[in-house]
Amino acid sequence: MGIPTFDDWAQARVIKSMPVSYLCDSVIGIDAVYYLTGHPKEPLVSALGGFPLGLESSIVRDLNDLQAIGLRPHFVFNGLDYGIDDDPFGPSLACANNNADAFEMYEHKQAPQAAQIFKGSGMTLTHSLRPGSGNSLAFSLTPRLLHAGSIADCRKLAYFEKHPSQFVDAIFGPSELFLYGVDKIITKFKLDHQALDGQDRENARKTSIFVPETSEFYSIDRRSCLEELGRIPSSLFDSSLLLAGSTVLRPFPPANKPNKPYTFRDVVNLLTASGGNIVALCNQYSDDEEMQRLDYLDRYKRAMTTIRHHIVITAEGDIDALEKDNAPSDLHFCVGQRLPEELNMYLSQGLVRPRVLNWLASGTVLILAPYDGGDSKVYRNLVQQQLEPIRRQTLSLVAGSLHRYYQGKDYTTKYWFDSNATLKFNFKGLLPSVKDSIASWTVKEEAMLNRRQTLTKQFPDLPLGSLSFAVRSLQDVDFAAATITPQQKGKTVLKSRAEICANAVWRFLQLRGYVDEKHQLTVWGKVLDGMLSITESETEQENAAFLAVEMLRFGLLNADTMFSAYSGAPSHSNDIDKRNCMLVSRVACLGRLVHQPRGYTGPLSRHLLAYHSMISTVQASMRDMLEVCMVTMFLEGCVNREREDWMEISLTLPLFHEDSCALGILMLHYLDELFTREDPTAESTREEITARSREIWVKHCDVKASQQRAFHLWDAVYQGIKVAQINGEEIRESQMWDDVDQWLAQRR
Repeated sequence: MGIPTFDDWAQARVIKSMPVSYLCDSVIGIDAVYYLTGHPKEPLVSALGGFPLGLESSIVRDLNDLQAIGLRPHFVFNGLDYGIDDDPFGPSLACANNNADAFEMYEHKQAPQAAQIFKGSGMTLTHSLRPGSGNSLAFSLTPRLLHAGSIADCRKLAYFEKHPSQFVDAIFGPSELFLYGVDKIITKFKLDHQALDGQDRENARKTSIFVPETSEFYSIDRRSCLEELGRIPSSLFDSSLLLAGSTVLRPFPPANKPNKPYTFRDVVNLLTASGGNIVALCNQYSDDEEMQRLDYLDRYKRAMTTIRHHIVITAEGDIDALEKDNAPSDLHFCVGQRLPEELNMYLSQGLVRPRVLNWLASGTVLILAPYDGGDSKVYRNLVQQQLEPIRRQTLSLVAGSLHRYYQGKDYTTKYWFDSNATLKFNFKGLLPSVKDSIASWTVKEEAMLNRRQTLTKQFPDLPLGSLSFAVRSLQDVDFAAATITPQQKGKTVLKSRAEICANAVWRFLQLRGYVDEKHQLTVWGKVLDGMLSITESETEQENAAFLAVEMLRFGLLNADTMFSAYSGAPSHSNDIDKRNCMLVSRVACLGRLVHQPRGYTGPLSRHLLAYHSMISTVQASMRDMLEVCMVTMFLEGCVNREREDWMEISLTLPLFHEDSCALGILMLHYLDELFTREDPTAESTREEITARSREIWVKHCDVKASQQRAFHLWDAVYQGIKVAQINGEEIRESQMWDDVDQWLAQRR
């Protein structure tokens, strides 16, 4: 993010440093995505997927340091993607291509070079690091001021600073902020630490103390830039920033030629030579093919309109265009369709992620390239055929609670791998209504507590709102029948967080076919119940069990050869052993590595990364549906809206945290390495390979505990397979599962 050519120019000329103590007692508006993007990266995140292992603890430390000097951070996260994105697939494709290059180096024993490419792969955390979007970062940031707004963070921060009430004293963010009238930007904090005497290198970072006296912050101000550029007008500076290329507009094509790097000064000179007149400059290069293809002047005008009349949340809580009295009547062509303010409010409170709301507002569902590139037929079939009905069902559910416009509107699904492979659909005449089909769930907390009390002896500490409670509570036929509780018209029924989360989960399970219209468990509900009976009520294990069932239903939890072109598959022994090793490793990809809050160091597998991509996209689709089930309860008036626990509700719902494929890699390495010894089932061999694994994963990973977690997860999934067979559900290659279970028993 930011304006790269300007950043390079400014770094050498106008960056200023000052003691961080100058910000004492100030409120600093922080662009959360910019902060996270500039934070020291764990090199192998894009090679593993999931959430960075050590990021949360590192951020908490930074925040504690800033607060120690009296600085009050106000984090602002991205919201809806208002405006026209010229290249929505570009960042994900660039990341996938870089990852492919990195894996090529890794396979040729060039691990350090590969790690550097992975580290700079370009796939920032913009899509995954939002409150309520699949990580625990919100727990860390919530005590600090946090704003999960419904518009782009640059625009919100600019509004906060320029408002007469001046909600923030300064802004930490990218150079794009200059486009929105900001005059000074903090670009970096340098927080110094000093190790305590007698501490070894390993523990120095944990026990070091913050040294505010030598800590600094770096900033850029508009006045210095204008002076350095020859006292050019501020308007020419703004136009030059826009033409230099940013997330708002592509770089000016005549300046941005292949193999001919340009500088920010070049852009300023081009514009100065035309008298600062953009129309004249574009006409001067009207014969340029790229100018014609992009219709660049029109794009520039749209970008300027978007900047001048960007969407803001006013101090009164209203959502409107800036200077709306002077805005054009067709502003929606530049900034997108306006969603109901109630939905925007839920987004701003972190109750729901922006993904589905972006689909509603833009009318376009964008399917981005995964980390591994998504080149396999099985992945493309998953996102194009198998998950498409689920996305439509999710959209239909939320659209059914909104104005008829959203129900009759045409939507288009676009895929990163083929711009022509688009699917168009709408919800006209859709019967039965998705919303009405699940409206019979308004169970009160008292009934849930009574039911939990009867389950306590068998399943102690069963949280309301968890998947385990939702499934196990319905084992009782009488209780299941009593949960058929349609909302009385005009009456608010649900108040507590437990009530909201539990009913949302039940509605979600019915939509996914785990519960029928009589609120009885279906065969797949019983399969899930069988798995959960082994995993108990740990959230991480619950999520893994649910995703295992979904992968089974999609026909993807198997040992098929899915990614033959990718490295990182089992390589020792015979085909049967390789098959067994692959199946166990894929099941382990559903779980979480037991690891200290530090960056991952260990082997990689492009094969398992590709498999994890399928798990990840399934989880994202399921979480979308679950959130929409919950949000529609608010939209329909089922829930008391006078509350403060918005984000806590989102954090309580299942399928929140996305794990990596690291546990799968550890199990693949362990099982595959057993066959490098004469007797792979001997206890001495298992102990030797486990000890060697501890050396490979250094000492930040608890190898033994991770293995036990994977074995436990296998037991849960295998139990679900047996339940499916007992209930007449045909499981493909069911004999293979029995064989692998016996095979694994000798190696654990």
